Amino acid sequence: MRRIGCGVSSIATVAKIEYPGFPFPGRVCLTPSISRQEQVEWQGYFKRLCLSLAPVALPQRSVVCEKPPMMTERVFNFSPGPAVLPLPVIEQIRQDMVALPGTGCSILELSHRGSAFLQILAQAKADLIQLMQIPDNYRIVFLQGGSRMQFSMVPMNLLRGASQPADYLVTGSWGSKAMQEAKREGEVRAVWNGASSNFDRLPAPSEWAVNPQSPYLHFTSNETIQGVQFGNEPEVGRVPLVCDASSDFLSRPIPFEKYGLIYACAQKNAGPAGVTIVVIREDLLERSSGHLPGYLNYDNHVQEDSLYNTPPTFGVYVVGLVVRWLLEEIGGLRKMDQINQQKASHLYEVLDNSEGFYQGHAQAPCRSKMNVTFRLPSDELQQQFLQQAQDRKLHNLKGHRSVGGIRASIYNAIPLEGVTLLRDFMQEFCDTHRSFVGLTNS
Repeated sequence: MRRIGCGVSSIATVAKIEYPGFPFPGRVCLTPSISRQEQVEWQGYFKRLCLSLAPVALPQRSVVCEKPPMMTERVFNFSPGPAVLPLPVIEQIRQDMVALPGTGCSILELSHRGSAFLQILAQAKADLIQLMQIPDNYRIVFLQGGSRMQFSMVPMNLLRGASQPADYLVTGSWGSKAMQEAKREGEVRAVWNGASSNFDRLPAPSEWAVNPQSPYLHFTSNETIQGVQFGNEPEVGRVPLVCDASSDFLSRPIPFEKYGLIYACAQKNAGPAGVTIVVIREDLLERSSGHLPGYLNYDNHVQEDSLYNTPPTFGVYVVGLVVRWLLEEIGGLRKMDQINQQKASHLYEVLDNSEGFYQGHAQAPCRSKMNVTFRLPSDELQQQFLQQAQDRKLHNLKGHRSVGGIRASIYNAIPLEGVTLLRDFMQEFCDTHRSFVGLTNS
């Protein structure tokens, strides 16, 4: 649909005019509020435009009015990623989409070398440092390629040429994939692997030990598929701790002094798909070999301040907005963590009190505050659950195929209202169908 002329509302009746021999059908938007005479004048204007462009003389035809398209309502989106963004951030994006103030250009059109974007980049970094209390000896870079790229970049920069194997704590699907990629660069060792129980728990400290000569230990702080999450960092002594924090980054405070490197793809809590945030301790940059392909060398990105190539400019801009939202509207990561704990408790209380109707995948001590995973007594009930939930605007709750069941991803931007509605629906569904498994209402 194209708008002709000016002063035409975006909420409009669509008038379609067709002429034989004209190479394409014409459409004109007519606002419902204008008078019939004004509508006739607009239709006449459009007909004259068509006649001026048509290759042959065209007979007059009638105008057929179509109903305007309905505006899409927002739902509660429990998708594991790309995930829901804060509504104030989306509204700011909409405002800046046509022209970012002071530039005359859309945010999508800004040069990555121009002063406007350089200011956005610098502010995003400064706000991240403030929000996460990142020490001075760490560097932030914005990259592309997602966590999959980091599965390769980490061992390329930190393992290649090492005399000892890298250690991996494998607590879920993503940790397993990270270890498999690392094997391409050198020797690796799984200090613990939870595959035998389909990654339903985390190891006790007594179940594993890090090699003090290891070039690094890698772990995944939150496994989105299985729904297990570390509450505290693994103790590794002086060995650099490397973390895939993709699905709980910005959800809680992080003691950066315990880490050598943290990476996170943005599409869970931090922004849109397409931008990856890496925070690396300065001394580890010395391991980045000059023999690496240029883009895969961390030091190149640090030296060029994330401008080694054209960065994901829109993604960086949105990350900056999300960080500002956390600082100004939420009140920081401690407050965000409290809200996330409250949301998770709402759902886990229903699971725990369902007397077996809902069966959680993760064991209680390591359950995720980001991804609540559970199963129902049968596939039939699961399909009913998903359909009825969607009817209540509770969307994207289907679990990953490797686990099945239900997965409610309750990231930062999922409002408490949405989680409360899901909780109430879960309780109602349980009360209605609990006789299926021989349970009675207490």
